[in-house]
Amino acid sequence: MAKINLLPWRAERRKLREREFGAIMLAALGLGVLMVFVGMWYMDQRMEGQQARNDLLNREISVLDDKIKEIDALRGKRETLLQRKEVIETLRASGSQTVRMLDALVKTIPDGVRLTNITQNGDQLSLEGLAQSQARISTYMRNLESSDFLAAPDLQKSEASGPDKSARYKFTMRVDQRKLAEEKAKEGDSGAAAKPTATTIPPAPAKGG
Repeated sequence: MAKINLLPWRAERRKLREREFGAIMLAALGLGVLMVFVGMWYMDQRMEGQQARNDLLNREISVLDDKIKEIDALRGKRETLLQRKEVIETLRASGSQTVRMLDALVKTIPDGVRLTNITQNGDQLSLEGLAQSQARISTYMRNLESSDFLAAPDLQKSEASGPDKSARYKFTMRVDQRKLAEEKAKEGDSGAAAKPTATTIPPAPAKGG
């Protein structure tokens, strides 16, 4: 019986398998490298897209910040204008009150009385003057009490000043503007032991003066 040597064929087959295996490994390696590059490219694209979105958001935030600054600046200007308006209105009101106060003082001064000094502290006035007699001072205080703008005269001091008949008595009194006097009256009414605003008017003599 003839014998057939199969060794060369087996060797060739083994070499063929080895080459096929090597080719498969190279293909797998190449595919792996390609997938790595594709993955890196994809990540780069995503990162670039995210960076672009971040840049857009940053630009929009910057625009909003500028608008907020403009709004804050406008608010500051508005507050400044409102403060100036309040100051102007206060000055106008004060000017009007001053005119009314001086007019009331002029109208209430009787003959035989003249003022030497007027000091204003808020809504309260301190008056210093000279009078021919105590009766003239009493008349002046009654005139102040009946004024539409002044109220609650309070005589602080009245003393003889000298032999001059036209300025025999020197006096000091306080008087409230009508608004302050009304507020004091309300405060007095709300207290448990409220007392009326003191008005000290010296008695006038029966005749003369």
